[in-house]
Amino acid sequence: MIATLRVVALCTGNAARSVMLGFMLETLADSEHQSWEIRTAGTHVVEGQAISPRTLGALEQIPELEGHHFSAHRSHQLSDDDVIWADVILTAEADHVAYVRARHPEATGKTVQLATFCRFAPLDAPFNVQIQAASSHTPDDQFDVADPAGGDQARYDECAEELWELSQVFATLVIGEADRD
Repeated sequence: MIATLRVVALCTGNAARSVMLGFMLETLADSEHQSWEIRTAGTHVVEGQAISPRTLGALEQIPELEGHHFSAHRSHQLSDDDVIWADVILTAEADHVAYVRARHPEATGKTVQLATFCRFAPLDAPFNVQIQAASSHTPDDQFDVADPAGGDQARYDECAEELWELSQVFATLVIGEADRD
């Protein structure tokens, strides 16, 4: 197991999905006493934007996320430093995987859709084997977490619920691997 797992949560504008996932992974790591560092980023970002009211509302409707200071978030374009720093880049969509792999081919083996990781990472394997197995699958839009941008609060809430379920599966897979060491 990696002593500290460094995760980049990636979506398009770093305004909804990656923001939600970042807070969710932080919460799960804290509750399970895991040493995870989380960054969030986007593929096409207006730098420095604050969290949107609908994203905030979606996060606030998940009781387990209580206590975070969500207002500290500012949008951030994925950088070379983020890619080098990360042990895994978890994306919301297949297009995000393609974006990273086109611009950072060296990151191919650590860039994967969150839902693909949850579906294809072997439960009883070290993290490096899990990420290798999951990232070897061709990105597929059937595993996309739909972008709620432009939708109403219910759409954001549905997105948050989907990400919360996937983040819990991710944590179970990764924490289960750490417990076997």
